[in-house]
Amino acid sequence: MSGSVLPRDGAASPDVSVIIVGHNSEHLLPRTLTALQAGCGRLRVQVIVVDNASRDRSAELLKRDFPNVELIENATNLGFGRANNQAMSRTRGRYILLLNPDAFVSADTLSKTVGFMDAHPRSGVLGVKLLDENGYLQPSAFRFPTPWNLFLNASRLDSLFGRSSLAMQDDGGAHPCDWVRGCFYLIRREVIETSGLFDPRYFLYYEEVDHCHSLRGTAWEVTYYPGTAVTHMGGESAKRDGGVLDGSGQISALHAESELLYFRKHHGLTGVLMSVFLTSLVDLSRALKRLVVLRDPRRALAALGHIRLVLTLLAETRMGSRAVH
Repeated sequence: MSGSVLPRDGAASPDVSVIIVGHNSEHLLPRTLTALQAGCGRLRVQVIVVDNASRDRSAELLKRDFPNVELIENATNLGFGRANNQAMSRTRGRYILLLNPDAFVSADTLSKTVGFMDAHPRSGVLGVKLLDENGYLQPSAFRFPTPWNLFLNASRLDSLFGRSSLAMQDDGGAHPCDWVRGCFYLIRREVIETSGLFDPRYFLYYEEVDHCHSLRGTAWEVTYYPGTAVTHMGGESAKRDGGVLDGSGQISALHAESELLYFRKHHGLTGVLMSVFLTSLVDLSRALKRLVVLRDPRRALAALGHIRLVLTLLAETRMGSRAVH
């Protein structure tokens, strides 16, 4: 039987339910959905798009050109994790794929990844090789962040400490890893039924890291599968957003907040304070270099401004114990 994107309200049971969370993604969705349709192969695919209060014509485009897509229109931007959680109750597939609107699957991506998961029942979450628009490999599989390895990466000292690098090397074969990126995040339904999906405290960033961390010590593995590639542009919605995700430093604030929440949850108060101390150390070093060596006081002040941002969020989140966005 030939596969396809199933019609809305269809009774057929899908193999894969795809959730796409979009925000001002009108320019991306036709390419994303066309690639998805072309890659169905023999699989039955359900597609759900959550529109997070876009100010462009994303919703109109979907209703007009992609009638089989199930559309959820939000009046406010819920963020990435919360919007995916919102769509979960509508999924019917035995696998759930979280796909960014700026991630374009290859013709063989769905068939190969579902085939791998079918053959490896312990694989609970799977990510793939990610390429940029020029075909260059993006970091795709990672070790869990700690205050120490983030410091080593930010200060470019990780090469001196062996396995301290966050990104894992692509050795050409599928292998377990700590976490994979949420732009292509294939999940076995049983994982969600037993472990849930995303912690709603994260507005943006660290959702998939936290979710993969919740699988530690369980029967499920997180797998990096390089047998197919997905083209990932990265950050397109943020580039076009003039509101919550604009160029005013809000992206940096959301990332810093999520980092504090993650470290408090998984490393306790000591981990949060260590993270703030080491982050500030890196920022101070950058500020001195930009001022003394590069003679660029504007960029030096920006580095010092990041310290102030982190300290402000440390207070607002009550040492990483609550979300503010």
